[in-house]
Amino acid sequence: MTVFDIPVTELSGRPDLLSRHRGHTLLIVNVASHCGLATQYTGLEELARRHREDGLVVIGVPCNQFGEQEPGTAEQIADFCSVQHVTFPLTEKAAVNGAGRHPLYTALTPFADAEGHRGDVRWNFEKFLVSAAGDPVGRFAPTVEPHDPELTSAVRAHIRRA
Repeated sequence: MTVFDIPVTELSGRPDLLSRHRGHTLLIVNVASHCGLATQYTGLEELARRHREDGLVVIGVPCNQFGEQEPGTAEQIADFCSVQHVTFPLTEKAAVNGAGRHPLYTALTPFADAEGHRGDVRWNFEKFLVSAAGDPVGRFAPTVEPHDPELTSAVRAHIRRA
């Protein structure tokens, strides 16, 4: 079983978001509209557009577990992202930690970042890079910006044209 086999519903309610992107490199990011790091939406959108033709898909996972910074409904989240010109797909709101952790994050969180952190997601905008084969291959702290050389190097190493 790979990440692509985990059932994930899109914010709009459409099922099987991940399986529709089988064979693409994914950057999965837990997002929150009211977080100080929400400025990263712009960089994530730029990264998604820059590497879309190369097989990268950025996927936002709205999460309200950190400071209740994503309290909105699906419609409110979609409206916020529309105003921010976000075109990459978003999942339905999900828990990334705790007993109600979404199975996607059960699969992702054992992977360690460069500093050796594995386990619970630390805050909004933690990033997981998943290979086109469906395996976690990178993890980046919430404060790592989408244009950070460490992240962009990892993305380039795993996209189709690499």
